[in-house]
Amino acid sequence: MSSVVDSPVIATARRAREAAAELAPLPRSVRDAALLAVADALEARADEIVTANRVDVERAREAGTPAGIVDRLTLTPQRVAAIASDVRDVVALPDPVGEVVRGSTLPNGLELRQVRVPLGVVGIIYEARPNVTVDAAALCLKSGNAVLLRGSSSAYASNTAIVAVLRDAVASAGVPADAVQLVPGESRDSVRELMTARGLVDVLIPRGGASLIRTVVNESTVPVIETGVGNCHVYVDESADLETAVKILVNSKAQRPSVCNSAETVLVHAAIADRFLPLALEALTAAGVTVHGDERWRKTGEQAGVDVLEAGDEDWADEYLSLDIAAAVVEDLDAAVAHIRRWTSGHTEAIVARDAGAIRRFTARMDSAAVMVNASTRFTDGGQFGFGAEIGISTQKLHSRGPMGLPELTSTTYVVTGDGHTRE
Repeated sequence: MSSVVDSPVIATARRAREAAAELAPLPRSVRDAALLAVADALEARADEIVTANRVDVERAREAGTPAGIVDRLTLTPQRVAAIASDVRDVVALPDPVGEVVRGSTLPNGLELRQVRVPLGVVGIIYEARPNVTVDAAALCLKSGNAVLLRGSSSAYASNTAIVAVLRDAVASAGVPADAVQLVPGESRDSVRELMTARGLVDVLIPRGGASLIRTVVNESTVPVIETGVGNCHVYVDESADLETAVKILVNSKAQRPSVCNSAETVLVHAAIADRFLPLALEALTAAGVTVHGDERWRKTGEQAGVDVLEAGDEDWADEYLSLDIAAAVVEDLDAAVAHIRRWTSGHTEAIVARDAGAIRRFTARMDSAAVMVNASTRFTDGGQFGFGAEIGISTQKLHSRGPMGLPELTSTTYVVTGDGHTRE
């Protein structure tokens, strides 16, 4: 008679399931104490973390990894201290667990309450940045969830060291150590096992590039919250103040181009193109931005002595994450809306306009997580929205949409209290 032995990934998920059941009923005071212990431990053991991180950084450099990615991978004592400070900020956030979303007394006398509860076991699949290991663990613990962390192999030594610190810290505060676990293995097989651990893992959240997110969404049997990919648009209406429009456009694109809420396409109403395009090209060029434009933008570039590349379908679809932007002139607001609805990833769109009617029409017809009116796309962020830290920005419609703070890491339970009630 043979028995089936769990793989290391499934065994890890089973331990997380048990830890989640123990963690969920713990009061806020215990969860907050665990997070404070995490912050203290990160600072106390920073040298240990940085030493492990050097292994990953050296390996990345030897592999010819781009400097920007190496920088995101690198940890220093100062960066570890900043991560610890972020954990303390999470402690100060309101506790979503136990919050009554709505409640009433029914006509038959039953008391009905819809109460926030943890999701259970949350799996995070993410790339390069080891700070995400701490951020994700802190948010999951604060919201009463056990977390399974599957970072990229490029940060394996760093993540192993960090998770060891986290587990020791939470255990010292009375929280099960298995509430925080690193998914074992560096191969794609371990990722596939995590994605198919339905019944053990309640939800997966992928954080990274379009390829990673697409793979998780398409292949996972565990429910997925799709986050991150941002093909964001700025539409400059004929009623826009041109100076304001230039300022918003440059900030949306160039303030931090490598993030999901940076603008990737600008659309300009034909009625103001002759006046706006030269101003926009001058400002974008000064900010180091390369424009991939339609015929109208390229002609303006020739007149201004600026090299504008020809834009094709790949440009309208692309999330550049670099100092590049696609640009087109559209006949009117309806044409802008049609273009956006065809190419958007559902993250953030912006309109720059003074006409209230145009603003109403644009916002009503957008189908994205966030719509900015006379403001930069860069504001789509949990911290900027006043939510505190976020686990990611959801671009889907079910369970949550937009910046995901602590409440979005919970589900709800209906608690119905009677006095011997029976149904006839």
